[in-house]
Amino acid sequence: MTTPAGPVGGSADENAPATAAAIAEHIRVLGNEGQRFAEAARRGPWEAQVSGCPGWDLRDLVRHLSEIHLWAAANVARRPGAKLDLDDRSDLTESWPDLAVFWPADDDLIDHYLQTNANLVRALESAPPDLEAPTFLPAPSPLAMWARRQAHETSIHRFDAESATGRTTGFDPEFAADGVSELLYGFYEDVGRPEDRAIPLEEDGTIHVHARDTDDHWYLTIGRRSIRRADPGQPVSLTLTGTASDLYLALWNRGDDAAISASGDRQLLDTWHTYTGLRWDLA
Repeated sequence: MTTPAGPVGGSADENAPATAAAIAEHIRVLGNEGQRFAEAARRGPWEAQVSGCPGWDLRDLVRHLSEIHLWAAANVARRPGAKLDLDDRSDLTESWPDLAVFWPADDDLIDHYLQTNANLVRALESAPPDLEAPTFLPAPSPLAMWARRQAHETSIHRFDAESATGRTTGFDPEFAADGVSELLYGFYEDVGRPEDRAIPLEEDGTIHVHARDTDDHWYLTIGRRSIRRADPGQPVSLTLTGTASDLYLALWNRGDDAAISASGDRQLLDTWHTYTGLRWDLA
């Protein structure tokens, strides 16, 4: 999964879109990518392994995204039991009694997914601009956070479904650059790690990420006990260059690193892949 539990609120990410048009665009992408996700999943088979989510097959992936859509819609709509930590499906049953079916038969699973996607789109479209709802990433507003997060959640898992069933396609450059911003300056703006999850590094290393088609730049420092946004003026250990789409996939631990250029400490990229994955085990 690409949505872990996290703190409520947080400082706004200046790279995050804040306008009504940007929110509407994220909702549009959510619906379109949901359709593409379903099309890829229909190619099957259900037992196809999802390389981007180790241990999951296609059935697990469809179930997962259905559940995430229900969870997100419950938070946006402020339904009973809405909360950030999804650890009890009975809350979703209370929020969406007609949709929280765990799980439909295989023949009905994709249609069920499409219903949960449409339900989330409706919840976002009907939410007021000044929506008050729990959030777990820095954003200019709760509505902006949920629309953006679910657009990228669905898009990355659309790629996962395509990779499991044989034909993959990339992403619009501006959307992919937005996804890199959300990942690096949202999930990893300033993340501390307990000692038992420390990263085995002798010293901190700073990564510079450059999308050559959008000319966006990001800087992130990885240390033993923290991952944090970096000052563009500090020394860089590794520079990653590529299209925004290829960088988006590489940093989400999808795609092929051969599609991007890595200049400097290549081991730091391996460290990223090994220690920065965002996962949520499907029950």
